[in-house]
Amino acid sequence: MQVVFHLGAPCTDGDQLILSLLKNRLRLAQAGIAVPPPGRYRAVVRDTARALKGRAAGDEVQDALLDAILDDAAIDRLILSDPRFVCINRLVVQGPQIWPMIERATTQLRALFPTSPAEFFIGMRDPGTLIPALFKASRFSDFAEFTENMQPHAVAWSEMLRRLSVAHPDARITVWCNEDTPLLWGQIMREMAGVAPQSDLDGVDDLVQSIMEEDGFSRMQTWLGDNPPETETQRRRVLAAFLERYALDNEIQETLNLPGWNEALINEMSESYDADLDVIARIPGVTLLTP
Repeated sequence: MQVVFHLGAPCTDGDQLILSLLKNRLRLAQAGIAVPPPGRYRAVVRDTARALKGRAAGDEVQDALLDAILDDAAIDRLILSDPRFVCINRLVVQGPQIWPMIERATTQLRALFPTSPAEFFIGMRDPGTLIPALFKASRFSDFAEFTENMQPHAVAWSEMLRRLSVAHPDARITVWCNEDTPLLWGQIMREMAGVAPQSDLDGVDDLVQSIMEEDGFSRMQTWLGDNPPETETQRRRVLAAFLERYALDNEIQETLNLPGWNEALINEMSESYDADLDVIARIPGVTLLTP
């Protein structure tokens, strides 16, 4: 059995990815791919991982987990998703690092099914918008207090991914930019499910629909129905064209007004994030999905 861990990151897709996959739950189950509802496993996975503290789960523990998670344990691929698999939002960024505890947390997750091949999926986000989003989702009211132990200008996703790759050289790691997610949604769903690139899945336009005017989305669906694209690249061009015209401004633009953060710092962080993608593309064992 292969085990897929979708780690988030927090403040990226807002659980929409797993909800879109759940639309295909019965169809995927027929192919041996399990997409259980998050309520079935999030608490029990976290609690069991903490209790084991990295020790390999025995057969009885594994059987109990599968009984709690699945209706039928005879599967080939299990997909688990939780933006808090690694840590709470407040601890996502510490000092110059994203997820300083990634090695320990993922080792504990893999110990739940120690003989099963594992895959990790991560949606990245520009630290210049990620940190404010984490603050907004936290219980903190003071941004300076929230970021007290952070070095935002030094944060790099590549540093975290190198640590994850070294800790789990046998695990496949797939990442993408949250900013590109509307165009990559179908591919991400298929990669997580482990199905063929041309597989037809429900929900491939869920994210686009959520950030597009209703009339524009309807026009796009009609156009795609009348002019079926022959390739994924062609389909993405259509999505991009309709998003350019009909995207909801409040869904794709963010206004940041944070104490101690000026436009120059935010621009510097965005430029570093863009440059970091070239580094990420060269990390062994890491696959970077791009439009």
